Amino acid sequence: MMPKLVTKSVAQEQQEQKIETRSAMERNAGFTIIATAIVLAILIATAVYAQGRGQNSDKYLLKSPGGIAFSDFRGYEDWSVVSTARTDEVLKVIVGNPTMIKAYKAGIPVNGQPFPEGSEIVKLQWKPKKSTEAQFAVDVPDVFSQAFVMEKDSKRFPKSGGWGYAVFNYDAATDKFTPDPKSLSDCGNACHTVVKAKDYIFHPYQKR
Repeated sequence: MMPKLVTKSVAQEQQEQKIETRSAMERNAGFTIIATAIVLAILIATAVYAQGRGQNSDKYLLKSPGGIAFSDFRGYEDWSVVSTARTDEVLKVIVGNPTMIKAYKAGIPVNGQPFPEGSEIVKLQWKPKKSTEAQFAVDVPDVFSQAFVMEKDSKRFPKSGGWGYAVFNYDAATDKFTPDPKSLSDCGNACHTVVKAKDYIFHPYQKR
């Protein structure tokens, strides 16, 4: 009886070891699949992020004919809104950098003081379209077309009230910005001289 029992016990142990080995292999295979999926997800996310940064990097390499760098306005996409405006052909949103917004909240230019050096403002422009979803007639932004920029640097722009001007046009078909060839550093000064008393800035910081 003993030899049979011993033989059976050894066989059972061998079978159990095979089952444990198979289970371990299956677990390892599962872990490998999960790890591979995680790595692929990270690689895809990294590629998308890099593509977005690449597009921003491309536009921030641009300079206007007047020497104003688009990179001076890096981060304008997230700046606070100053005001809005529109014509029949263009919807406009005006945003300012933190220096500009702080000056506005301190009462500039209503208090007669000029904006400080380093103030920057950007006018973002879209072609409008009629909303197909609203329950009433309303125009909404359609295709982005242009970024009109201003920066305060009295040493660089003494002949235009201390402000430098530039225009960067956007082409939706290529998803690319280009400097406007007619965009000299004082290109907007002729229009803005009518608001010289407001330090050449048309738009007040609107109540909200």
